[in-house]
Amino acid sequence: MIQPRPQDNTTAAHERVYRALRARIMHGEIAPGEALTLRGIGKSYDVSMTPAREAVRRLVAEGALFLSSSGRVSTPELSNERIEELATLRALLEAELASRALPRAHFALIERLETINQGFHQIIARHDATGYIRLNLEFHRTLYLRAQAPAMLAMTETVWLQLGPTMRSLYGRLNRTDPPAHHKLILAALKAGDEPGLRLAVRADSTQGLRMLKG
Repeated sequence: MIQPRPQDNTTAAHERVYRALRARIMHGEIAPGEALTLRGIGKSYDVSMTPAREAVRRLVAEGALFLSSSGRVSTPELSNERIEELATLRALLEAELASRALPRAHFALIERLETINQGFHQIIARHDATGYIRLNLEFHRTLYLRAQAPAMLAMTETVWLQLGPTMRSLYGRLNRTDPPAHHKLILAALKAGDEPGLRLAVRADSTQGLRMLKG
C-alpha cells in the first residue's frame, strides 16, 4: 500500500480548513471585524499552523479576510462605499446569471426553488440568521447553476464571500419575519418566461437590503 506523502496530507488539511472557514464566513457565522488567529484556527480544525496559514492566505486573497500591517487577521468591516460597490456587482452579475438561466428554467428547477423558499419559515421561527443567509444563497446558487457560466458564478460567490459577515449584521438589524420578498417575484418571472421582470426582481433582491446598511 502506498503511503501518502507528508505534503499530500498538508494539502488535504489546508483544503479542508479553507473550505470550512470559507463557508463560515460566507454564511455570516463570523461577525465583521472579528479577529482570527492561526493558533485558534488550527485548534478548531485540528491541524498544524501550516495548513491554517495557507487557508488564511487564500481567504485574504479573496477578500474574505483582512490582514493588517501588524499581521492581525480579521473579517472585514465594510465601508459604505465598499457595500455600494459590492451591491452593484451583485446586481450586475446576478441579473446576467438569472437571464442566462431562464431558457433552462424548467418545471423541476422552479419546483426545487419553491421548496427551498418554503424552508425559510422554519429558519425564521428559530431566529437563525446564519441559516437564513445559507438558505438564501442556496436559492440563488440553484438558479444560477442553470446559467452554465462557471466563471461568472465563481465571481459572484467571491462577492458573497466578502459580504458574508456584513449580511449577518443586516439580517440581525432587519429581524426578518418573512421569506425574502423578491423571491416570489423571481419565481413568478421564471414561470412566465419574463426576462425583464426576472432581471428587475434579481437586482432588487440583491441590492435592497444591503443599501439599508449604509449611513
